[in-house]
Amino acid sequence: MKTVTSPLPAWPYPRWIAHRGAGKLAPENTLAAFREGSKHGYRMFECDAKLSADGVVFLLHDDTLDRTTDGQGIAGDQTWAALSRRDAGGWHSRRYAGEPLATLEAVASFCKANACLLNIEIKPTPGLEEETGRVVAREAARLWAGADISPLMTSFQPHALAGAREAAPHLPRGLLLESLWDGWLEHARTLGCTAIVCDQVLWDAKLMATVHGAGMRALAYTVNEPDMAEGLWSLAIDGLITDRVDLFSPSA
Repeated sequence: MKTVTSPLPAWPYPRWIAHRGAGKLAPENTLAAFREGSKHGYRMFECDAKLSADGVVFLLHDDTLDRTTDGQGIAGDQTWAALSRRDAGGWHSRRYAGEPLATLEAVASFCKANACLLNIEIKPTPGLEEETGRVVAREAARLWAGADISPLMTSFQPHALAGAREAAPHLPRGLLLESLWDGWLEHARTLGCTAIVCDQVLWDAKLMATVHGAGMRALAYTVNEPDMAEGLWSLAIDGLITDRVDLFSPSA
């Protein structure tokens, strides 16, 4: 029986994507990190988005504030007024002391002013997966209304992607995978995903053929070593997410 291969969707995004802004050279998920990545020529950024207690979409990777701010506790339990007073830069270095948390709205302004693209990872507070997906996607649709290229919405959480699809079905979606759990491809199809974003070590020729054969683009995170990058390019990967904006030229 002949295998039916779906056509790949149009892919307007660059090959290199800066992880959490330039999240090693500057405090991750802050505008300072975006500015640093931009200085190195990067024109697409990945970031993590979640909700404050009063529904403001802001950037933070962890559930708690402890690692990357001077605050403590579950970030999503606090209002934006409280979160906006947190220092999100001092943990990284004295140079960035006082750098605030960033709202998605502020990031959208930066991206539009600098002709940059965005991969928004929906990072829900546990228990708020679908709601977070809906609110983040709705806000992204508002902020990028009329833009030629929409942000790519990704998540490890299928329920978050379901919420995003419900709120803004026109925004492209990608399923993030740390492992190839049972049913991942069926979930991606059901969610209307245009991309699969895998841990770099999962990719091989067979997986690439499966993803491309299903009509989805293939991305890898977090690629910081030249040998790994070369191997992935040889597999015909569509994009690499990296911390090493100082090592990899975004035009390569």
